[in-house]
Amino acid sequence: MAKVTAQMVKALRNKTGAGMLDCKKALVEAEGNEEKAIEILRKKGLAKAAKKADRNAAEGRIELALSEDNRQGALVEVNCETDFVAKTDEFVEFATETVRFINTNQISDVNTLLNSQFGEGIFEEVLKTKIAKIGENIIVRRLGVIKAPENGIVTGYLHAGGRVGVLVAAQCDKSETCKAIRGILRDIAMHIAAMKPIYLSPETVPAEVIEKEREIAREQLLKEGKPAKIVDKIIPGKLKKFYQEVCLTDQEFVKAEKKESVKEALEKVGKKVGGSVQLVEFIRFEVGEGLVKTGCNIAEEVSKALS
Repeated sequence: MAKVTAQMVKALRNKTGAGMLDCKKALVEAEGNEEKAIEILRKKGLAKAAKKADRNAAEGRIELALSEDNRQGALVEVNCETDFVAKTDEFVEFATETVRFINTNQISDVNTLLNSQFGEGIFEEVLKTKIAKIGENIIVRRLGVIKAPENGIVTGYLHAGGRVGVLVAAQCDKSETCKAIRGILRDIAMHIAAMKPIYLSPETVPAEVIEKEREIAREQLLKEGKPAKIVDKIIPGKLKKFYQEVCLTDQEFVKAEKKESVKEALEKVGKKVGGSVQLVEFIRFEVGEGLVKTGCNIAEEVSKALS
């Protein structure tokens, strides 16, 4: 039996784009014959996976996972080329397994995930096998993990069949307070999905962003003919409105019975059990956010497949 070297595996990978492990297995099966190995990979569809890597993947789904004690949660966006594939059982199952793996192992970034042992192989190799089987480019675009502080709680919400996903965490003064706010914290996750806050609170808005808003407000007021000596007195009110638009804590809570901010609504629930609580972190992912969707020409795809 011919010895399969690292150089042989690398050469086959460069020619086919298939994963390193798949290339090694094919070479072993082909007893070191590269042409036979290529044929084996082609039959399995793995040699085609790399050709799909540059194809637009702006559809997909968001999945989330929470630990049993609600102290940690993970969120992931897995993209594919069409909405049809995003709804298939196989794609949904893969996204679900991925986010559970991320949460269990506290994976912090996509690169770490790609190089992690995932089942019987490295995640990147498993992903390429999945691409070959499904027939579309698939990427893990981004992920996030939130770990609650001491006496903290994390919850999440998926909207529109995984089109939008949210994680949000709060810190409480005692465990009884965390139990009391579970319901409203989920409502806040739903609020985040709908209202798209950019920052957690005014204190977390970068200084350069605040300064830019000051400049914009000043120019607007001067153009409106406001006297320069009172412009600086009006600007704080302008900034307050800005915070109410972009900061989660200051946004008007969508599920409030009367007008109150998210922060006020949360604190009110905490006070009912004699406790205190504050929001500490959130993540919001939306499928394809910021990506250009090129669409899918079915006739063209079929023609390419037949050629």
